[in-house]
Amino acid sequence: MASIKRRTVLFADLRGSTALYEALGNAQASSVVSELMRPLVRCIPACGGQLVKTLGDGLMAIFPTAREALAAAIQMQDELAGLPPRRLSQERTGLPQLQIAITAGEVVEMGGDCFGDAVNVAARLLEHAGDGELLISREVHDDLPWEAQTRFRRLDRVHLRGRSEPVEVFQFSRLGGPDTQVTQLDAPPLPAEAQGIELVWGGGVHSFHRDDLPLVLGRASSANLVIDEARVSRTHARIEVQGGALQLTDLSINGTFVRFAGEEEVLSLRRGSCTLHGQGEIALGGPPGEPATPVVRFALLSEPPERHDTLPRLF
Repeated sequence: MASIKRRTVLFADLRGSTALYEALGNAQASSVVSELMRPLVRCIPACGGQLVKTLGDGLMAIFPTAREALAAAIQMQDELAGLPPRRLSQERTGLPQLQIAITAGEVVEMGGDCFGDAVNVAARLLEHAGDGELLISREVHDDLPWEAQTRFRRLDRVHLRGRSEPVEVFQFSRLGGPDTQVTQLDAPPLPAEAQGIELVWGGGVHSFHRDDLPLVLGRASSANLVIDEARVSRTHARIEVQGGALQLTDLSINGTFVRFAGEEEVLSLRRGSCTLHGQGEIALGGPPGEPATPVVRFALLSEPPERHDTLPRLF
């Protein structure tokens, strides 16, 4: 019999499993993924939650409260960070990262599975999480105690695949102390949807209208922004409109790194994606600040720039 209850829904996904299968083969990669997932699954009942199902290199769980879900999310990421490399070759695959999305709302529990809008939103929100990111919805944020709320910063409203209304999203920050940005508890004015993006590279400023996206950054002459540097792949990264937001996806061998303005934390994208907001730096082939790493500065535009009618279309 089906029952409807308010639940906090958590989706988690182990980013980097595709590279594992490529580097290690199916049998060994499956063993490594299972080995990585076991301690993560144990965190769920330990924090008062219920595992609904595993999804290969991911999982879905429900919790009575947002506080318990957040505790499980942090514990899972800490568990993964503390695991020894063992058979995993960092040089060949990169370190695995766990991205997590948490939402809250009414859930239909039936036959050992869960359904409903909160489940759909959590699954779609996970698509916007970058490597190691933890994203929550406004409903989860408001259910947390104030001390926990101060560990989150508010992102732009995000348009999720299959939904007409955008979702207000908050990102967890592991940076403590007085310099940590405090999430505003009253609802601030919502920023305008980005109408384009400005990229600064090689002494030039390149503006792209959102209708001109997707665009590719890379060493190839056919790239929309050519960056002819040794660390840069021919097709290194892509910026596209995803559910209304601007998303950056790494397509390279050496990785793409993002640092948003006013933050010390650097997001590492290795065949992963993250949602761009505000302004910051995109480093290609290595972290920003590392010698010989090319860095492209970006800023999202609230006003549409001049159209580039001759912009090459690669997709």
